[in-house]
Amino acid sequence: MSLKNFVFILALLIISSCGGDYLPRPMGYNRIDLPKHDFEMLEGNYPYSFDSPIAAQIEQDSFNLEQSAWINLNYRKFGAKVHLTYLPLGSKGGDVKMVLNDAINLTAKHQIKAYGIEESVFLTPKGYTGVVAELSGEVPTQFQFFVTDSTKNFLRGALYFNTAMKNDSLAPVIEHVKVDMMHLINTLEFVK
Repeated sequence: MSLKNFVFILALLIISSCGGDYLPRPMGYNRIDLPKHDFEMLEGNYPYSFDSPIAAQIEQDSFNLEQSAWINLNYRKFGAKVHLTYLPLGSKGGDVKMVLNDAINLTAKHQIKAYGIEESVFLTPKGYTGVVAELSGEVPTQFQFFVTDSTKNFLRGALYFNTAMKNDSLAPVIEHVKVDMMHLINTLEFVK
């Protein structure tokens, strides 16, 4: 190729690349690598047992140290925690009606910021009654649940993030943790 042809092609490329409006691209989201859904049986002396996600570390809840059955599933990699609170019912503990009202009221407090709250009632494989609440919008907790045998045991869980990120950017993590929590609910067994 001669120098004259090369200069002509280069000039043509420069001229054709000019023009048009520049449109900035939006910032991209960080890549989130989600672990496999692997589980192991919860170890420890708790009034319940379930398959615990390996991706989450079990830790004592620091909010109420007197309650040894209150634990957190800490997803450190994602800055997320699932707070699990256990309450005995009946003669040793609270009234089932009072505990259910408290759980429903805790979820309802998010109606101010939530676009919607979808609740589902179901029976677990062990015959326990469960309720799952999925909240949409910029709410502090996007997924809550409780499971009870309605006579002796009540377990409530709520997912929280330690970040101010928008929930739409957290959506893959929220969905991943939901799958883990549904597995937890379906393998839950009260032992007392």
